[in-house]
Amino acid sequence: MSDRMFDSPVFVKVGNSLVEEIACLEDALEFLYEWPKKRRGPIFDTALRACQRAFDSDYPISAARQAFIGFAKSIGILEDVSVPLPWMIGGKTGASGVGA
Repeated sequence: MSDRMFDSPVFVKVGNSLVEEIACLEDALEFLYEWPKKRRGPIFDTALRACQRAFDSDYPISAARQAFIGFAKSIGILEDVSVPLPWMIGGKTGASGVGA
């Protein structure tokens, strides 16, 4: 297990129906770097700074994860996965990964 993995993934909505899993610092940073510049603000800046510090130093990964969650909540993209999402409850699959 990577030392940069979150203790549990964060799920965020992208687009109308797609949900993206953010499982580690690299995922969070990639997501934040791709966030539109005109939609950034102080909460975004805090999340980005926390993730960068955790990536570059001994800043706690749990604090970076919480900052990312705060950002996602503030803009309404945090997805609650206490109930499994449809793609998490797949049917029986064969060797090809396609449902049987």
